[in-house]
Amino acid sequence: MDKKNALRAGALAAGTTLMMLLMSSPALALTRDDGDDPGSGLSVIETLGLYVVLPLVIFAVITGLVMVLDKSTDRRPKSRRPKTAVEAGAGAKA
Repeated sequence: MDKKNALRAGALAAGTTLMMLLMSSPALALTRDDGDDPGSGLSVIETLGLYVVLPLVIFAVITGLVMVLDKSTDRRPKSRRPKTAVEAGAGAKA
């Protein structure tokens, strides 16, 4: 029974996807609108700089600012050793 439902769901998903692809237009990419004034395209170097290098530089600047402006004094990780019976009893009395 599960195999039949899975097959039905797969066929429905494939059919829906196919219909969406067939019914959608290419966003009228070849037809110019009034007032459409596309600029010149970006070169490969400009594209890589804009979409790869620039986000990495921004990330590095933010990371550097966080590290430099961090005011916390406790930098060591907390100990994960279990409490002894004496420490557990002392914590309850305080």
